[in-house]
Amino acid sequence: MWNTLPVTDVDVDIAVVGAGAAGLSLAYRLAGTTGPHGAAPTVAVVEAPDGRTRTPPRTWCFWETGDGPYESVVRASWSRLRVRCPDGRVAEAELGATRYKMIRSPDFVALVERRLARLPGLHRLTATVDRVSDDPAGGAVVHGTDASGAPVRVRARWAFDSRPPRRLPAARSTLFQHFRGWFVRCASDAFDPSTVELMDFRTPQPAHGLSFGYVLPLGRREALVEYTEFSPAPLRREEYEQALRHYTGKVLGLDGTTVVDVEEGVIPMTDAVFPRRAGQRVFRIGTAGGATRPATGYTFAAVQRQSDAIADAWRRGRVPVPPPAHAARHRAMDAVVLRALATGRVSGARFFGELFLRNPADRLLRFLDGRSRWWEELAIGLSTPVPPMLRSAVELPVLRRRDAAVRRR
Repeated sequence: MWNTLPVTDVDVDIAVVGAGAAGLSLAYRLAGTTGPHGAAPTVAVVEAPDGRTRTPPRTWCFWETGDGPYESVVRASWSRLRVRCPDGRVAEAELGATRYKMIRSPDFVALVERRLARLPGLHRLTATVDRVSDDPAGGAVVHGTDASGAPVRVRARWAFDSRPPRRLPAARSTLFQHFRGWFVRCASDAFDPSTVELMDFRTPQPAHGLSFGYVLPLGRREALVEYTEFSPAPLRREEYEQALRHYTGKVLGLDGTTVVDVEEGVIPMTDAVFPRRAGQRVFRIGTAGGATRPATGYTFAAVQRQSDAIADAWRRGRVPVPPPAHAARHRAMDAVVLRALATGRVSGARFFGELFLRNPADRLLRFLDGRSRWWEELAIGLSTPVPPMLRSAVELPVLRRRDAAVRRR
């Protein structure tokens, strides 16, 4: 276990608020990092207590070439991907040296805890954080309460807040990627362990947005099967269950299926601008700091880039402001896609299916990872429905940004 601070009023170099992917990734990267004078930072990770404020177990997926820092906890990886269009056409691709990898959050937490347990300058507190702000005396201060209601205060040179925003910033277009998944076990072989079903559009499509099945094989008889929508509002629990029963039974034809675990989530897909700075000494990271890719919902790889940059800034003695997680041109292209999807000008299922049918997979993966060149992005753009995309692009500069909130049906 980590070192647990026995007092509720402490001073450290860096305070990390939240122990999800962003907070733990930053703590992991800071572990063992030394500044320009050879000193390692003292770090306090402030995590939420058990209950509604703590994030339930999650599955994180990303593309990677070769072994990464979290290789020991990669639950599964795949060398092929498949996208199924609504009309039955199939796009399949070999990923070459790249792998699509899956990590489960409990395994990730255990890995980080093992690393940090060996370092005396890393500590953990459990508290409900009320606010994170600049300290008039210098630095930053985290205010919260522990389980008994006693005040907790952490003073730091720098504070990084990874808590999800209570409300989204104003945006021109906002959808939500919402999903529910079953970890299933089948009585007989049913899955190809080498291939991930990235998007299977053989699902009933909603009136606004799109839906698809997502299958991550964990063996020939085990898989994570998810029903996902991009739409204005999440569904009720029974609606997800009905959709999963239809997808596993009618579409995949799975027999003798046992559901051994479930997961669900809601991810904002928005062209809102997420400020990465909340004060002179306070920064936002993760989804709160704009790490979520607007048009896809992928976050984990961008979180790693942010964490690396922050640790590097500490090493060099610079202000550790998190860099933009995604290039401006990629955010602009994503804004056009979101506008076209939100207005219904393009069929989401047809749009994404055609992307994979008409582009090499390695080109699309470079684009999704933010590593594509402008000429590749031009080719991707020309493979989309050009008139509705152009209309969406032309109207964006004059659209008013409006507040958005998660709405349940």
